[in-house]
Amino acid sequence: MTSLPANRALTPHPEHPAPAVAGIAVAVAAHGSGGLQLDYHLSGDLAALRLPSPAAPVAPDRLWAHTCFEVFLRRGGEAYREYNFSPSGQWAGYAFAAYRQRLENVTLPAPHLEWQVAEGSLSLRVALPAEALPAGDGELHLALTTVVEQADGALSYWALAHPAGKADFHHRDGFALAVPLALPDL
Repeated sequence: MTSLPANRALTPHPEHPAPAVAGIAVAVAAHGSGGLQLDYHLSGDLAALRLPSPAAPVAPDRLWAHTCFEVFLRRGGEAYREYNFSPSGQWAGYAFAAYRQRLENVTLPAPHLEWQVAEGSLSLRVALPAEALPAGDGELHLALTTVVEQADGALSYWALAHPAGKADFHHRDGFALAVPLALPDL
């Protein structure tokens, strides 16, 4: 188990490099009353990447088909949650009963997003309220991930841990960061 705050570097999947990206790092910290703060930082040649244009902060599907930061969260058991955060300002959240078994008609709480774009860097601060995290006791297991779309449309998959085989952010072995985040009684 890792204490908070925790800083981690993501690595590209070996089959999907992104030469324009120098690195991606994520800092994880407790936020508010049982919530979670994630600070993503991508450094590299942003002109060589496709970054979605600003859009209304709705929750569309398939944000992961383009550049976006992501987090997968679970406690014990098979159930987990997924959040996608696009540079467009859009976000999406999903609940799963087990590996890739999405629960329909589940609305997850909205995150608070703060984006910053500078020469050679793209940063995002995410504040997830306690209600956004999976219920239960014990450690919170995180899969920290990023999809990067290059100017030619090729996708690169970055993660804290890549299970063997093809890129698969949903795989249980990708939940490589365990943190002692206790939820308050709501």
